[in-house]
Amino acid sequence: MNYQEFKEEVIKASKEAGIETYELYYEATESTSLDVYLHEVNTFNSSAVAGVCYRCIVDGKAGYASTESFSKEEAEALVERAADNARTMENEEEICLCEKGEEYQKISYDPYEMPSTDRMVKDALACQEYLYAADSRIQDGSQTNIIAEKSEVCLDNSNGVSLKNTKVLFAAVAAAVVADGEEKNDSFEIRVENPATMNLEEVAKDAARRAVDKLGAGSVATQTCPVVFSQKAMADLLRTFSGIFSAENVQKGMSLLKGKEQEKVASSCITLVDTPFFENSPVQIAFDAEGCATKEKEIIKEGVLTTFLHNMKTAKKAGVKTTGNASKAGYADEISIRPLHFYIKPQQKSFDELLELAQNGVYITEVGGLHAGANPVTGDFSLQSSGFLIEDGKKTRPVKSFTVAGNFYSLLENVKEVGNDLKMNPAITSSVMGSPSILVSSMSIAGK
Repeated sequence: MNYQEFKEEVIKASKEAGIETYELYYEATESTSLDVYLHEVNTFNSSAVAGVCYRCIVDGKAGYASTESFSKEEAEALVERAADNARTMENEEEICLCEKGEEYQKISYDPYEMPSTDRMVKDALACQEYLYAADSRIQDGSQTNIIAEKSEVCLDNSNGVSLKNTKVLFAAVAAAVVADGEEKNDSFEIRVENPATMNLEEVAKDAARRAVDKLGAGSVATQTCPVVFSQKAMADLLRTFSGIFSAENVQKGMSLLKGKEQEKVASSCITLVDTPFFENSPVQIAFDAEGCATKEKEIIKEGVLTTFLHNMKTAKKAGVKTTGNASKAGYADEISIRPLHFYIKPQQKSFDELLELAQNGVYITEVGGLHAGANPVTGDFSLQSSGFLIEDGKKTRPVKSFTVAGNFYSLLENVKEVGNDLKMNPAITSSVMGSPSILVSSMSIAGK
């Protein structure tokens, strides 16, 4: 039985049980991944899973149930389990269902076809050959991965809302290991594009270049100095601290931005955008996990906090309209909040101009230990980093094994300039982070 047939059986069972308020959330995913090591396919994985979550209201209480089995009997059992779950709940929990009549923007990205397994194997092998050819210092241990995933989400509720979204991801990963004498380094490059236009040689060359650039890295003196964050490093920080903009966290007292809407919380050159429709992204979506229309909004505009990210529950509590950021990690998970395409809006300065303004400092290309070295509530962080020295306004020698420490809230306030080189991190997850290069006026660096 397919989902549409199963849905009709659930609707029928709901009516027979006298349940008037309900929602079905369906998600199906098929994925294939493989990696090539030493010129051979090393691992191969393929999976397909589909499931549905049923939410309902019985006697004023919310009930939930989920299943991966699709049959008439299971449809009836699903409704019964959710109703029983509602009756046993001690606390009344309101279920917010999207009303019919929302206007949904058309996404600008057409899903492409999933590549065949033969095509994926061919691409992975070719990418590794490009990797070995990229530089004579490439070592065994370098590998390449190809990933393809197709997912479909359907949402139907008792208010007459019926929605469907399909997305396809194709990703190539090149992980390069290089050696020069006794010194070894590694780096990687990830690209998410249409397989018909993916430039695998470019992916391999970028991975090799990043690994080679680290060779000869030295230490940096402990100091307080200007810091330029690369696009990737700043996007990684933004992902780590994105939760401070969630209304759910704000209402739970887990964000220091609570009560600061319409106040200045960042440098005037910071505008933070969340949009579901970033150009050429394969994870565009016109509706969120509650069926509400998604939309573009400026979370921070020229340094001023304008809104938090809301789902229907947090929006009702705050007396505002949802921002369309309801999320589910999986079909059976609870509703939460997540950003969509979350990025700092680019400004006018080039990367070279940021270096010139910094004069002497550190250009940070990578930050590590984000899970252990960052507190998403207080904003404090102390992270192992690598990058390059900035001397007399130029990027010079590579440096590694130093720590950058600070506070994310203070960092936003101390941004001196924002570059014009916006780059989004690869869209492998549902939340995509991006940033231009960022110049921060002063940060603490702990080296030697």
